[in-house]
Amino acid sequence: MGIRETFASNLREIRLRRGLSQEELAHRADIHRTYVSSLERCQYSATIDMVETLARILEVEATDLLKARSATKQ
Repeated sequence: MGIRETFASNLREIRLRRGLSQEELAHRADIHRTYVSSLERCQYSATIDMVETLARILEVEATDLLKARSATKQ
């Protein structure tokens, strides 16, 4: 799995764990909902600034969005 796929998977998983819709996350990040959807579907790559913004909103470290999970955790 590449970094984009890892980010997409982690973003979706953490967003859902926080109980946020794509729309609510987008609102808090001041971006469009379809951009969040595109990130989660690997259609777009997030800038490092956007990774930081999303991590702050989701109350995780930016590295948590980028780090690959071991096969036992997936």
